Amino acid sequence: MFIMDGIIGVTYRCNAKCYMCNTWQYPTKVGEEITVEDIKKLPSMKFTNITGGEPFLRQDIEEIVNVVKRKTQRLVISTNGFFTDRIVSLAQKHPDIGVRISLEGLPKANDELRGIKNGFNNGLRTLLELHHMGLKDIGFGITVSDRNAKDLLELYKLAKAMKLEFATATVHNSYYFHKFDNEIQDKDMVAGEFSKLINEFLKSSRPKDWFRAYFNYGIINYIYGGKRFLPCDMGTDVFFLDPFGDVRPCNAMEATMGSIKEKSFSEIWNSQAAEAVRLKVKDCDKNCWMIGSASPAMQKHILTPTRWVLRNKFLGGQSTDNFKEATCGD
Repeated sequence: MFIMDGIIGVTYRCNAKCYMCNTWQYPTKVGEEITVEDIKKLPSMKFTNITGGEPFLRQDIEEIVNVVKRKTQRLVISTNGFFTDRIVSLAQKHPDIGVRISLEGLPKANDELRGIKNGFNNGLRTLLELHHMGLKDIGFGITVSDRNAKDLLELYKLAKAMKLEFATATVHNSYYFHKFDNEIQDKDMVAGEFSKLINEFLKSSRPKDWFRAYFNYGIINYIYGGKRFLPCDMGTDVFFLDPFGDVRPCNAMEATMGSIKEKSFSEIWNSQAAEAVRLKVKDCDKNCWMIGSASPAMQKHILTPTRWVLRNKFLGGQSTDNFKEATCGD
């Protein structure tokens, strides 16, 4: 029995036109996307993230969730939150799922950067509806760049006031995003905003927030081009299933292990092609620091983030507001 994390990209269709992602310009066609029968081939998982594109453009999203829930201990769907009625309807039938809604800043910034009119209002309305329903595993997140970094702390405060989870990322480049020119220009400014967020997390009484502080510390390190703090085991501890049915190590590396439309997951996972992909992962120099790869690495190498938390939360190891000064080689 396989026990790992899975990321399932169910579509590359998207109603948003995000500044940091051009996936919407290369949508999949309905007839070529993975089916419910394909998804039934997946193994048992600890954690599964359903993503896109925009997952709620799939008319069979409820059937997909029905299948994935039987295979995973925890399921989180990433969405832009625009389709409130569809999301609420699904949550009514599956109140134990997680939902993460992407917001790129306060209303004006979000709608401009995501290219969706009233996108912030719809996303917030969805969160309020889910919160009112009593869902526990809900929250929102932001992909930070020069263009929205100043909204980072305000969004965190909004999440805290609403008692919601708050996720962060920074711009990356990969075939998945169809972007290779994402770059933070004012690194000091953006790192400074992340430093403020780290301090807020460290003030929290929740241990989960202390480890989120470490994750965001890793984002600062990534922004400055530092070597990844923890080994990447994508393709070993985590897999990415793309909308075409290809099993990949992640959404940053284009290499494929095989197609779920043609073989069983076990055949793919234990194949020579899979071993060749894992070797490529070990030689990968992208140094990505996204939650899909960083979170399982933090769990696997728990002593490293724990020592950082002890030093910075309890031993006064970082007394200034600028964590960026200590990155790159912690």
